[in-house]
Amino acid sequence: MLITRDTVAEQLAAYLEGKKALVEIVSWAHDAFNEGEFDAADLEVIRDVVARLGLADVTAFGLTWEDAVEMLGRLGYRASVHVQPAKV
Repeated sequence: MLITRDTVAEQLAAYLEGKKALVEIVSWAHDAFNEGEFDAADLEVIRDVVARLGLADVTAFGLTWEDAVEMLGRLGYRASVHVQPAKV
């Protein structure tokens, strides 16, 4: 499987949007790092971000909003927040 900037950004966005749990993102990152083929054009940034996501479940590392914003920026994306009323 070819891992591109878009692939990684989609996984991170899914986590931030509540569509995927942290454990799923960490598992995906482990699989991508071990079995995926990183796009050669963006190898360094993809490798670094995927490696960082693979450590997100370790207490010493975690995954903060600031971390996610920085990673998305490196991937060529910008994070934003959309707030809506809770359904009661």
